[in-house]
Amino acid sequence: MSASDPALPVRAIRRLLLDWYQKNQRALPWRRTRDPYRIWVSEIMLQQTRVAAAIGYYQRFLERFPGIPELAAAPEQDLLTAWAGLGYYARVRNLQKAAKKILELGAFPRDYDSLRALAGVGDYTAAAIASIAFDLPHAALDGNAIRVLTRLTAERGNVASTAVRKRLRAVADRLVDPNHPGEFNQAWMELGAVVCLPKEPQCSICPLQSHCAACRLGCEHELPLKAARPSPVEIQKQLLVIRKAAGILVWQRETESRRLAGFWELPEPTQIPRVKIGARIGVFRHTIVNTNYSFQVHQASARNVPKGFRWLPTHRLDEFPLSTAAKKALACLTRREQD
Repeated sequence: MSASDPALPVRAIRRLLLDWYQKNQRALPWRRTRDPYRIWVSEIMLQQTRVAAAIGYYQRFLERFPGIPELAAAPEQDLLTAWAGLGYYARVRNLQKAAKKILELGAFPRDYDSLRALAGVGDYTAAAIASIAFDLPHAALDGNAIRVLTRLTAERGNVASTAVRKRLRAVADRLVDPNHPGEFNQAWMELGAVVCLPKEPQCSICPLQSHCAACRLGCEHELPLKAARPSPVEIQKQLLVIRKAAGILVWQRETESRRLAGFWELPEPTQIPRVKIGARIGVFRHTIVNTNYSFQVHQASARNVPKGFRWLPTHRLDEFPLSTAAKKALACLTRREQD
């Protein structure tokens, strides 16, 4: 059986997968709603964030921005603060851009093409919202679903290639249940998240085991095939914690910055002329995509503060969007003072 094989037992796969999902699905907050706004927020968060990490952010974000009007009107600093720690901050900027567009339209888009036209909404997200919120039969292919389909069909091509994605999408479009498309899409993703795992697929408890070509051929651990990742880049940095009664010295990235635009950072030694560096208060590592950063955090003092820096009150730090590196560095200071 291959990804183009028309003999896939479509009805059997639908029945087995939906029966399994009904009995085994995790109780996630975005599964308790058909509100397209809430489903949209959850899908954007889950694009680059693990489920366990997203749950708390999702609930706090909706408390702060309960609907499209609140999201559209929010100051950018409030948005970034609510999103701080999730990374990939273009997501929340696109959320707001799309919210403003939805207000212009007068209602939340209810078809795939209109959803796809929103800022930050790609093929997968449009299909997920369309199927879960509006019962439209569009197959949603996230990484988990792609892994399940690759093994189900014993697809031997590189899953990053356009040709392979096209073959898998054709299979998914045939398999999606037109009567329960949202539930079916979530079942694919759930199966990939908890059973058809990347390194250790749990074939013995998989509802689709009897129909899985990879399991039958004994190649489930080899699939899906991916291009080799480049070796990570290692970078060492030093951050300074400079304090006085007014608070902690920080600087803000410009709105045009390619990374972390609008976020507040702790200074590095090269940014402060004649800085006096004191004791080291901690070390930590931080990874961004393919770059591993190793940070050393030092207390420091400075007579002259360059233009563009600002003293943030210590008791109000949670009101500002601090970068993850800055938060980790300040956590080193907190632990040092508690010891």
